Amino acid sequence: MKPTDWQTIFSQHLSSERQLSAYTVRNYLFELRRVEDMLAESTQLIEVSRDQLQSVMATLHRKGLSPRSLSLCLSALKQFFDFLLREGAVTVSPAQTLSAPKQNKPLPKNMDVDAVSHLLSIEGDDPLSLRDKAIMELFYSSGLRLAELASLDCVDIKFDQSEVKVMGKGSKQRVVPIGQVALTAIKTWLNCRNQLSCVEAGDALFVSSQGKRLSHRSIQARMAKWGQEQAMAVKVHPHKLRHSFATHMLESSQDLRAVQELLGHANLSTTQIYTSLDFQHLAKVYDNAHPRAKKDRGK
Repeated sequence: MKPTDWQTIFSQHLSSERQLSAYTVRNYLFELRRVEDMLAESTQLIEVSRDQLQSVMATLHRKGLSPRSLSLCLSALKQFFDFLLREGAVTVSPAQTLSAPKQNKPLPKNMDVDAVSHLLSIEGDDPLSLRDKAIMELFYSSGLRLAELASLDCVDIKFDQSEVKVMGKGSKQRVVPIGQVALTAIKTWLNCRNQLSCVEAGDALFVSSQGKRLSHRSIQARMAKWGQEQAMAVKVHPHKLRHSFATHMLESSQDLRAVQELLGHANLSTTQIYTSLDFQHLAKVYDNAHPRAKKDRGK
């Protein structure tokens, strides 16, 4: 069977059986093709030896490929050859004993509370400005991932309970508190949402000027735009607010496990075991710690 056929089958395996995202599958296939292109013309990827792979990795390293990129490349190779082993296409994995350079793990960069407050001091009262303010307030209020926020429907916001129902990674659902400032911003946005034609968007919480559910790319672009307009010293993107949320909560609460639950992380660090906490405890930690939370919840 041709190597290209094996790569196609491998791609299908990653998508259907392992249910990896299309983005991850695309990255793995890119790395396999990158390595294949660097082999001698007469050598197919399925026939490659350990020494040949080691030579390719060394060449990529000399060309300046980062440790993170080299690690991704090696991961793609190892998983591809492990798959071929299970299928009986090869008898040994040439990538098994290879190792990538150690990666430095810098701490996530965040904005301090004053910087976040400055970013969110948007004064525009047009629908798009009100929508963008609500988006950024919700990111910072609840530490959501980009995909989680983009997929929200109007019914997922529970105003009476000050909560948002989130579908996280691996289709794991969680409930996260929302601060009063974010709730007010969302209510203000919903009051003008119908000014846009939302037929195609259905129940989507955040919609575009064309009336469609707001895409990931559009959310990123709008946040970058506001970062520039508010003259922020750093580039503004969804994960920046998520990191800021996590950092500010940890600084104030010192409760790592509660923040893990709020973020929907299996691990907030590589060593911390995930611990489930009841929602009442999460709400208490949230109200006492978050700079924009409602302090008198339940009164």
